[in-house]
Amino acid sequence: MPTVHLDLADRSYDILVEDGLLNRAGELILAAGLSGKAAVITDSNVSSHYKDQLEANLEAAGIAASFHTVKAGEVSKSMSEAASLCGELNRAEHDRSSFIIALGGGVVGDLAGFVASIYYRGVAFVQIPTTIVSQVDSSAGGKTGVNASEGKNLIGAFHQPRLVIVDPLTLDTLPGREYREGYAEVIKHAAIRDADMISDLAALDPNDQHPTAELLARNLSIKARIVEEDERETSGTRALLNFGHTIGHGIEASLPYGMMLHGEAISLGIRAALYLSEKVNNLPQSDSQQIIALLENFQLPLILPEEITTDLIMRKLSRDKKFIGGNINFVLLTALGEAMVSDQVTQEHMREAIEHLRSPLL
Repeated sequence: MPTVHLDLADRSYDILVEDGLLNRAGELILAAGLSGKAAVITDSNVSSHYKDQLEANLEAAGIAASFHTVKAGEVSKSMSEAASLCGELNRAEHDRSSFIIALGGGVVGDLAGFVASIYYRGVAFVQIPTTIVSQVDSSAGGKTGVNASEGKNLIGAFHQPRLVIVDPLTLDTLPGREYREGYAEVIKHAAIRDADMISDLAALDPNDQHPTAELLARNLSIKARIVEEDERETSGTRALLNFGHTIGHGIEASLPYGMMLHGEAISLGIRAALYLSEKVNNLPQSDSQQIIALLENFQLPLILPEEITTDLIMRKLSRDKKFIGGNINFVLLTALGEAMVSDQVTQEHMREAIEHLRSPLL
């Protein structure tokens, strides 16, 4: 099977990608050296599809497990939900020898990983991602966390999983909109690190929910190599993964959670970042148009809703983690497949980019 190894010394782990791996989860977890009781954290949507399948598989492997279901959606990614889950784990008699399994998309992975990072000051956990966003991006790399009222992911910890199990067949049950929104992260990877992927993505049918294991592994390899170089985002390399996320997060936070999906907001953020790449870095407009065409093909939004004001987005941006001392480090492209972190983007530049999102496409 396609396997991506993420090398972080004693925190290294494998990311396994293959159709049908959910049916082998128990044996793969045991092979990774995990033992003890499992606490499976999932959401109300995923549970209805895959809880029974995973429960039977863990039982067959001799792994005792408790199941903990949160409400589907970004609203569950909160400190109160994390505290509630810790209480549930206590009542289920988990201890420091237990491990957590995150079964779900990015929200579940971030929340369950954060609970794993704080429960008994840190227990092992396994990611079983079930959305495109989580299968190509958020399940790997060890960023865990919850949202605050002031912004996304402001509370969290770096806590690497012990194993990531990616089963592309779990994408079958996603609504089409939720499937397609994940391609914003795939397109981001192509834009910053793999220009050759652009033509491959252009050939895909956005309504065919069966991506190859090789495509998913290709994206995970990009993420893994960047994380290996800059695990805790101190050198600036990992910041490249924020391409499209600065203004994108500001847009996402400007609406009630769930009104705009993460990848949809990132699509708008990518268009804004391309505009600034042209303005600040002289990126050829023809390069931008190739990325825009991909976003269009996957039916992702590129025009900012009128009701979201520029002032509101800027207020949300001011609480973004990428602001340090009031200054912003903004990820721009220098060419297709090449990105850099710039300190030349001003708040006026960002206002201009947000206003650009109100203009029709060329």
